[in-house]
Amino acid sequence: MAEQQEEQVEREQGITAADAPRNEACRSMRVGIVGLGLIGGSFARAYRSLGATVYALDTDRDTMDASMIETVEAPLDDASIPSCDLIILAAYPEACLEWLEEHAEKLGRISDPDTSRGPIVIDTAGVKEAVCARAFELARVNGFAFVGTHPMAGTQFSGFAHARADLFRGAPMVLVPPETDDARRLTLLDRVHTLLAPVGFGSFSVTSPDEHDRVIAFTSQLAHVVSNAYVKSPTARAHHGFSAGSYRDLTRVAHLNPGMWAELMMDDAKNLSQEIASLIEALDAYRLALDAGDRDRLRMLLAEGDRIKRALDDEASSA
Repeated sequence: MAEQQEEQVEREQGITAADAPRNEACRSMRVGIVGLGLIGGSFARAYRSLGATVYALDTDRDTMDASMIETVEAPLDDASIPSCDLIILAAYPEACLEWLEEHAEKLGRISDPDTSRGPIVIDTAGVKEAVCARAFELARVNGFAFVGTHPMAGTQFSGFAHARADLFRGAPMVLVPPETDDARRLTLLDRVHTLLAPVGFGSFSVTSPDEHDRVIAFTSQLAHVVSNAYVKSPTARAHHGFSAGSYRDLTRVAHLNPGMWAELMMDDAKNLSQEIASLIEALDAYRLALDAGDRDRLRMLLAEGDRIKRALDDEASSA
């Protein structure tokens, strides 16, 4: 009966026989997580489902109580930090940095990056320049290992209640290592890849903080701004019965966490402002064609967008 129940849980979590070797290795892991929202909570559920011991910290008492029912073994504190293989900072960017500054000296005392002793610390924030500039310096001065990361997964919902063990399965993961010599860089990336592999990411890519923020302003932040602005049309109140897939697709991320996204966008303000300006210029071209009754110009603009989208899809499918 116990074996049948375990098999049922594995089916529900999407765990297959091919996962067995990495799951077995995961059982000896100890993972610390700061912040149990959607991302931190999903990491907690994922590692716990694979048998790892999970320690966590969240400022919301109800969230901590809920997480310790079946997911979190104990709080992440001075007693549990030294036993961790991996510490994931999954709170808002400023809160992540505050925790790291508070614990930097302790992390340094229990670490030796040259021998891979001590936990490796990663963050999951949607911006990297603001976070990594301070985190890299704290790691360098105090002597612990830190790598910026950004899991490219999520939903329009937030909070531990919406966290899922399979949220990252098949998703891309972006790694942002510090500037260092090639040998140490490769060691850091290999450690992070090994520790994150059990969660099931589909791919890993490596970039710099500034390049990450430049691209993410377009792929993520601009999409949230557009969706959020789109529903401010007075016509949105009369859409019922007149909308289908296009409306659902464009408004999915209008529902967001305002505090979190405001912090992320302000940390990447220059890049996001440039993307918004580019979009306004493009939209204005459509408006001018409509106001002038210029069907040929409008058709050309629409065809241009269609051609670019097809080319992007072709490029992605051949990658």
